[in-house]
Amino acid sequence: MELEIYQGFRGAGVSEEKAQAIAQDIATFINKAIDQRYAMHSRQRATQGDVEKARAETEKARMEVARIEASIIKWNVGAIIAAAGLALAMAKLFFTN
Repeated sequence: MELEIYQGFRGAGVSEEKAQAIAQDIATFINKAIDQRYAMHSRQRATQGDVEKARAETEKARMEVARIEASIIKWNVGAIIAAAGLALAMAKLFFTN
């Protein structure tokens, strides 16, 4: 690729030194751009380990949510039973004359 760029500039009448320098600069720029693109893609690509880690974390979060839901249900049922017992005790206290 660098040779074609160099030959193009030489064919356009640019001096050998300038054509060589320009061709080298363009090749360096293109190579850096390609390296950056590959680096970006490698950061975006998920490995099998990444996927497994995400699945494990998701399952852990689901288990925690289920545990919290069970605790909430347990405390709500307990509160309802306590309220019903209190209501029965108050009813018995006030209506047993």
